[in-house]
Amino acid sequence: MKRSALAVLAVAALAGCTTQGAADDDGQLRVVTTVAPLTSIIADVVGDRGRVTGLVPEGTNSHTFDPPPSAGEALAEADVIFVNGLKLEEPTKELAERTRRPDTEVVELGSVLPESDYLYDFSFPREEGKPNPHLWTDPTFAVKYAEKTRDTLSDLDPDGADTYRANTEAFTRKADSLADALRADQESLPRDQRELLTYHDAYAYFARTFGWTVIGAIQPKDFAEPTPREVAALIDQVRRENVKAVFGSEVFPSKVLEQIGDATGVRYVDVLRDDDLPGGPGDPEHSWLGLMRFDYVTMIEALGGEAPRLRALDTGGSVDADYPQ
Repeated sequence: MKRSALAVLAVAALAGCTTQGAADDDGQLRVVTTVAPLTSIIADVVGDRGRVTGLVPEGTNSHTFDPPPSAGEALAEADVIFVNGLKLEEPTKELAERTRRPDTEVVELGSVLPESDYLYDFSFPREEGKPNPHLWTDPTFAVKYAEKTRDTLSDLDPDGADTYRANTEAFTRKADSLADALRADQESLPRDQRELLTYHDAYAYFARTFGWTVIGAIQPKDFAEPTPREVAALIDQVRRENVKAVFGSEVFPSKVLEQIGDATGVRYVDVLRDDDLPGGPGDPEHSWLGLMRFDYVTMIEALGGEAPRLRALDTGGSVDADYPQ
């Protein structure tokens, strides 16, 4: 609770000060986004032609984050607003719709995914109409996000079209290098060991693309703790499938995952993350690329493999943006 309260104060301060800064940027585009991985991707495409601000503080639950009214100041000054969509950040999107200028578009990056390809599961049930929204953990969708950003910005700022195209090509090369390194390094794991039991169901699209299996996630659809019966079923599954590690998060600690690790004798790794970038602003690894490399290395090595190609990948060169802390 303490971290969440501080995060709300941080985003309120950001909305109060960043808007004025953006207004003084000699006509630069004022771009507002939501979660940090999207902010990073979009900042790489925008380059030096705009000011990019992310509204959802790192280390908070983007599904339930309720932006303070002061965040509306940044949204009201935005030239374009990017959200993930797919019901990820509904309170923030609703505030954007209420406070944006009439000519400011709210762009849902998740629309790059055809409805026929939506994934539903234990955390995101089909009957509630909320597909799994975590496309950015799959590099192929991160590229599609960059391309949609490029097209949107080029329509809004035709003079910058060449810049946006070049920046997107550079981002695509980095994302492709990440995917190539992942495919190479995951071969150090037998196929039946590429299994994920995680704190949150954020890796479904990644798993589908790269041939991994998500056997479960601790956080149910209502973000409550799982029942004792559900925990017992997961313990049985971990034993039955000879899972090598279970993955928690330092941002959202899970006593349940720790309990499963203790009960099964399986390694518990508590550093995985899906929207909390490594390091801090200005650090080379504080980017979408740094985030995904960290996760892939963590997964592969914890399960008994090796990740030399991923570890050798250069995470530098990303564009700085405003990330609430």
